[in-house]
Amino acid sequence: MSVDAISNPFAPGAGQRPPELAGRESEQSRFRILLDRLEAGRSERGIILTGLRGVGKTVLMEDMRSLAEQRGWIVAFAEAGTGHSFRLLASQTLTASLRATSLRHRTSSRLQRALGALKSFSLQASPDGSVSIGIEVDPLIGRADSGNLELDLSELIIDLGGAAADLRVGVLLIVDEMQELPTADIAAVASAAHQANRLQLPVAISGAGLPNLPAALTQAKSYAERLFAYHRIGSLSSDATAEALQRPAESLGVMWEPDALAHTATAADGYPYFLQVFGKKIWDFAPGPNTITADDAIAGVAAAQHELDEGFYGSRWERATQAQRRYLAAMAADSEGDSPVATRRIAARLGESHHSLSPHRIQLIRRGLIYAPERGQVAFTVSGMGDYINKLAEQP
Repeated sequence: MSVDAISNPFAPGAGQRPPELAGRESEQSRFRILLDRLEAGRSERGIILTGLRGVGKTVLMEDMRSLAEQRGWIVAFAEAGTGHSFRLLASQTLTASLRATSLRHRTSSRLQRALGALKSFSLQASPDGSVSIGIEVDPLIGRADSGNLELDLSELIIDLGGAAADLRVGVLLIVDEMQELPTADIAAVASAAHQANRLQLPVAISGAGLPNLPAALTQAKSYAERLFAYHRIGSLSSDATAEALQRPAESLGVMWEPDALAHTATAADGYPYFLQVFGKKIWDFAPGPNTITADDAIAGVAAAQHELDEGFYGSRWERATQAQRRYLAAMAADSEGDSPVATRRIAARLGESHHSLSPHRIQLIRRGLIYAPERGQVAFTVSGMGDYINKLAEQP
């Protein structure tokens, strides 16, 4: 088969599953064990994945959702940071899943009770009932309707978990970008997980976010560090990197020359999103018919890097004000790879007080450009951002 744009297997995108999900077998195994144990009536902690943007956290959470849906579980996938309340997000996604579940199990009395609790919970987010359209039950008065999210979410999860146990399935609630939730909402999620664990219900509350998510959870609820199993997701190993590039091409009869593979792997540094960006651009540059050469890789990586600078990095840079760019530039000057930078060093480089720079730091965190891994430290949310900013500083 010729190397052409139509057959290009590589797929860069936000949360888009790559053609070969290489190097994540241990995480996938943990997902299966989690679901198996809960179905067997065993207790198990939910899974929290952390890492920089673009390492594949959302893809893995989607994989977990797919596994649970295949087993007939009640599944909700909510993405924080969209500007909507968590109650509304949870109501919308749970309603969609429970519609399908109710059609399969019309005679379950505990499921009907759970549906009533969901209706009550949803009416607090959408009083006109528009969110729960299709849930043909009356709201369960006095259940999940207090207006206090922590209490209501726990009551709803308990009722859903009880219904799932009767149906020999489970409940999976996934919160992506969890660090974007207000502290009170994070506390509500942790409290619901705690109640489900205490009652040994088949409920898994899991999530994904930036590396500061564990600290945000512990700040919201001191016992959160014991509620979840935390796993840091990073760059792929050299073997997994090679698999991510080779297997999609080989499935179409196309081979990578060793030097082409090595150049691409070095440029991507095991970063899953970059592998897809580079792979796609190299494929488009390669004339084929059945081989990707070193020259193809060199040209494709250069073009892809320009594309990343214009879009991936450039769009983030453009979102910052002039004052915030000064902060980012000072931060980049002292950064080494993706390592955190002490805020006092940034202040010293800019010749300003830590207090005067605090508003810029807070706004950059809110815009998702940096995060605070620890008190007194900041880091970029995407790999290579510091290098990009340093390149800008070198331009005439």
